[in-house]
Amino acid sequence: MKKSVAIIGGGPSAFLLAAFLDASKFDVTIYEKNKTAGRKFLVAGKGGFNLTHSEPIEQLIKRYSPTGFLDNVLLNFTNTDFRDWLEKIDVPTFIGSSKRVYPKEGIKPIEVLSAILNHLKEKGTTINYEQTFTGWNTDNNPIINNNPIISDFTVYSLGGGSWKITGSDGNWLDTFSKKGVQTKPFQASNCGYKIDWKFDFIHKNEGIPLKNIAISCGNAVQKGEAVITKFGMEGNAIYGLSPQIREELEDKSKATIFIDLKPSMTLENVISKIKNSGYKNTTQTLKKELKLSGSQIDLLKNYLSKESYLQTESLANHIKKFPLEITNTATIDEAISTVGGIDLAAVTDNFELKKLPNHYCIGEMINWDAPTGGYLLQACASIGVTVAKHLNEIN
Repeated sequence: MKKSVAIIGGGPSAFLLAAFLDASKFDVTIYEKNKTAGRKFLVAGKGGFNLTHSEPIEQLIKRYSPTGFLDNVLLNFTNTDFRDWLEKIDVPTFIGSSKRVYPKEGIKPIEVLSAILNHLKEKGTTINYEQTFTGWNTDNNPIINNNPIISDFTVYSLGGGSWKITGSDGNWLDTFSKKGVQTKPFQASNCGYKIDWKFDFIHKNEGIPLKNIAISCGNAVQKGEAVITKFGMEGNAIYGLSPQIREELEDKSKATIFIDLKPSMTLENVISKIKNSGYKNTTQTLKKELKLSGSQIDLLKNYLSKESYLQTESLANHIKKFPLEITNTATIDEAISTVGGIDLAAVTDNFELKKLPNHYCIGEMINWDAPTGGYLLQACASIGVTVAKHLNEIN
C-alpha cells in the first residue's frame, strides 16, 4: 500500500521533491496557499531567468554559506543533473556569456513552470490551491484551512521572508518557534546596501553601473558589476558578499567594502600606466590609459583630496582598493532572498525536524545563503531531490 506525502508550499524545492518521489511508493499532494503555484519562481524570471550556474561543481559548492552545509546535497544533484532533468521535461537550456544557465532562447518562465507542473500531473501529483497552513493539532498533524491533514510524511516548503507579493512572507516563523523548533530571525540577503554618498557624486551618477570591478569584504572577493543607487549600491558584485557584510554590520554597526576599479591589472601595472602616460591631465590618463568610466573617475575625484588624486602612488592604491562604508541593508521585502528561518541545528542531515519526526523542511525556509546567478534555485532543487531520495530509500 502506498504511503502519503503532504508537501506544504508550492515552490521549486516542492516541485523537485514531488518530481523525484517514487510514484509507485507514494501518493503526493502539494498544498499551495496562492491561487497558482510558483509565483516567486515567475517573479525571479523577470530579472533574467537563471536556472543554475555552469561552473564546475567543486567551485559551485564554495558559493554557499555556511561552508559545507550543502556540499553533499549539491553533489547528490549537481548543476549538470539539473540541466539533464530539465532537458527530459522538454526545457532545453544554454550557458550564457556569464556562465549562468538559462532556458533556451524563446522559452519564457511561464513555459518552464508549465512544463514542470505538467510533469508532476503526469506523475499523479495532486496540487490543491488556496490552502493556508496555520499550525498543528495535538497529534502534530498540520492544520490547513482549519482542517488537520493526515499523512505519513509532511514536508514544509514555505519559502523565506522576501517578496511578500508572491506569498513568500515568512509568517510561518513564529508558528514554528512556538512549536519549540529552533529558528533564526530573517535578514535581508542579495539586496541593496546603504552608502551615504556625497551629494555631488550621487546627483551625477545615480543609476549608473560600475562595470568590470571586483569588490571585497573581509577575505571574500566578488567580481562583476554594481549599480550606484540613491540608497547605496546593488548588483551581483556586492550581492555575493552578503554574508560578510551582514557579519560586519552585526559586529560593528557598519561594514567596509573595497572596490578594485581595475581588477585585470596589478597595482604595479596601474602605477606604471599612470607614470608613463603621454597625457598631462590625470583625468585623461585614467580615461585613455586605464579605460576607467566616467563614474569611476567621479568616484575618485569626489572622495580623494586634490593631493591624493594627483599623487601617482596614492591614486593607484585607491584605484585598486577604494574604501566605502556600508551602514545598513535594504528592507527584507526589497531583498532578493533572506537568511534565517529554521536553524540548522533543528534538522537532521536529511532535513527532518528533530522536534517532529517524519516532518521535513526544505528550500529557502532553512538558514543558508547563496548569491544570485542560479545558485539559489540550484540549492532549492538539490534539497528537494535529496529529501525525495531519502524518502524513497526508507520506504
